[in-house]
Formats: sequence, structure tokens, C-alpha cells
Amino acid sequence: MSNSRFVVRDLGRMSYQAAYAVQLDCHDSVTAGGADTLLLVEHPPVLTLGVNFHEDNLHLSREAYEARGIDVVRTDRGGDVTFHGPGQLVIYPIFELTSRGKDLHKWLRELEEVVLIALRSFGIAGRRFPPHTGVWVGDKKIAAIGIKVKRWISLHGIAINVNNDLSSFDLIVPCGIQGYGVTSMSECLGREVGVEEVKQAIIASF
Repeated sequence: MSNSRFVVRDLGRMSYQAAYAVQLDCHDSVTAGGADTLLLVEHPPVLTLGVNFHEDNLHLSREAYEARGIDVVRTDRGGDVTFHGPGQLVIYPIFELTSRGKDLHKWLRELEEVVLIALRSFGIAGRRFPPHTGVWVGDKKIAAIGIKVKRWISLHGIAINVNNDLSSFDLIVPCGIQGYGVTSMSECLGREVGVEEVKQAIIASF
């Protein structure tokens, strides 16, 4: 699927490591002058540890997570620890940022805006919560954002809680932020929201 500005690739459900390999392939393509690419994916249960990860934000040992069927993976994105799992939509925009101002903070705000627009289309009033990156509904986080930029082309991106089991977030300090909870689109609306319909909203928002 494509439009005049970027190509969309739906990876379905794919392991974190396999999807990262796709990101790197896309990054090579964009570096060589190919089209910006928007990757959409759901991951099996996995904790990803960003470059600002602090060990005390894990409540269990790695062996205990793995015993629960949750992989633990170190990554090169910004941020601390977060959880990915089925029912959460993960969005990786592999976009060149040279024409977008070469400004990491601007790019983060634009990714937040994409989520805010998509949430509004479902009647959910999201908000920013400075100084924390991401999107919130009230005092609960609904979307986490962590990026890396290499040669002014973006990697990693956004994770939106759509209809995922939120209890796994109790096993960590999400994004290293103490004292706040997480929510999902389904919880906010009191009905099950499908990942497929959110994909369409996200594409439109971009």
C-alpha cells in the first residue's frame, strides 16, 4: 500500500527481532533514496529495554519474565523499558528527517500528534504530558514513543495500547515513570477496538 509520500507495510504479528531486521532493511532502502516506509506490526509478549534503561524498573528477574512467556530484549531506541504484546499496535516510521527540519524534538512532537489525531477519530481525548514523551488519557499513558535517528532517517516509533492485556505493565515501571498507570483504547471506550481499524486511522493521521 502506498500514497504519494510513503509506503505502508503491514507485518502482521512478528517477533521484535524479526521486525527490527525489517526496519534496518527499510532504513538501507531509504538511505539509498527509496520511499519512506511505515511499518505496522503486533509483537508477541516482549519487554524492550531502551538506551536509558534502569535495572530497578524491572520488578522480576529475566528468568521470571521468560517463565511467563515474555522475552526481554535490549534495543538502541531512546527511553527506558516498555512492554509490547498482542492487541497493541506498534508503528515504525522509517522516514527521512532532513526535509522535516533535522529536529529530533519536532519529530517526537509530530509522532505524538499522529496519535492524538487518530485517537480523536475514535472520540478519545488524548493529551501530551510534558516532560514525558508519549500520549496520555488523563493520568494514564495510552501510547509510548521511543526513537533512534541514524543518518537523519528514523527508526523505532510508537506503541499504542488498543485492546491488549494491560496487566503485563504491572510487572515493570513503564517507561521508567513512577506513579502513573496505563490505559488502552478499548478501556477508554468501554468496548473492544480492533487493531485493524486503528491501523487505518494511523495511516490517515500520518
